[in-house]
This record gives sequence, structure tokens and C-alpha cells, in this order.
Amino acid sequence: MIYFEDVHKEYKGHKILDSINIAIEKGELVSIVGHSGAGKTSLIKLILAEEKPSKGKVSFQSKSIHGLSGNPLNEYRRKIGIVFQDFRLLPNKTAFENIAFAMEAAGKTDHDIKLDVPHVLDLVDLKDKMHNFPHELSGGEKQRVAIARAIVNRPEIIIADEPTGNLDPVNTYDIVQILKKINDLGTTVILTTHNKGVIDNLGKRVITMDKGKVIRDDKSGKYII
Repeated sequence: MIYFEDVHKEYKGHKILDSINIAIEKGELVSIVGHSGAGKTSLIKLILAEEKPSKGKVSFQSKSIHGLSGNPLNEYRRKIGIVFQDFRLLPNKTAFENIAFAMEAAGKTDHDIKLDVPHVLDLVDLKDKMHNFPHELSGGEKQRVAIARAIVNRPEIIIADEPTGNLDPVNTYDIVQILKKINDLGTTVILTTHNKGVIDNLGKRVITMDKGKVIRDDKSGKYII
């Protein structure tokens, strides 16, 4: 699905990524781990086509991501849902409206919105909070709204960038279970995290980065740095 072929990234003469060769297949749940500055964020930005490699190629299926522009690039980005550490919810909109806004931006009809928003809120166990504003929700509930927003347009890939970084252990467990549920439904999930407990409990593939290089790639791994 996503392929990195001898990818290098430099910024102002500094190596950010060095000789990255990885393949993430459809339906995988992959955790990318490493200390701050290891290259995780740069890897994600290349997948999102926010940056271009200095050398090498990043492909989605058989197409170079960084050869896309205009409508093909927009179509590619619509295949990806993103979950951030800081939620990024609109404070003046309810949980329902935050998710509906993402559907409106994708050109979905009012009929689709009325059907799909309650469905995804139910999937993240938050249907009873659909009319609550962000300030009325806990941190864990905000992140569940953010996940619902990310999946409502049925993307092929979910990128969860430190999604549990601001959460306590109980909410962290709940968020991980939801991501596993989404993956079980067939969506590819790419997770970046510093949380050793999350990685060790998942028992899924772990890519470990250090100083811009992939130093481990374990099919069923643990957090080892």
C-alpha cells in the first residue's frame, strides 16, 4: 500500500531521514516509535505529501505520492484520516457538528451526514455526547470525537500521531481499543507513540527509528530502544 524506496530527507544540510526502505501493507496496524528527533514526524509528513524526499520515492499502491498535484493529490489525501495529540476540535461546534464539518468539506450530502455521524459516534462509544461542545468533554472523549471525525469519510488509512500523549492510562487503553477495532474492520492504521505500554500491549508490527534510520522492524514487537 505505502512504500518507501531508499528515501532520504535533508534540511539545511542535516540528514533527517537516511536510507528508509519500508512497506506498509493494506490492513496492517503499524506502530512507529523512537525518541524525539528520530524522524517519525518527517516520515508522516512524507506520507501526507506535506514534504518531499530529497532522494528516493514514496508510493501509494503503484503511484509516486510526490508526483501528484491538483485533483489527484486531493483524492489521495482524502484516503487518509488523521488523529492528532491535541484533538484539534472546533470549540464552537458540538461533537456532531465537528464530525459533520469534515463530511461537508468532503462534499457529502445532508442525508449522508444525518446517517453517518451518529454511526461513527456509536462506534467510538460516544453517541450520548453528540450534542456536547468540546469544553463539556473529557480529554478521552475529545480524542474519541477526533477519531470519529477521522474515520467518518471512510479513509483507507488512519494516521494517529501520538493520540494518547495527553491522556491518562484508562483513556489511553480505551483509545487503543478503538484503534484496534478500526483496524479489525480493515482500515490500515499507522500509530506514532512514545508510550511503551501501548506498544507492548498491542503485539503488532513495530518500526523503531533512531537518528533518521530504521533500526528495527519487528512483525510482532515491543518498545525496545
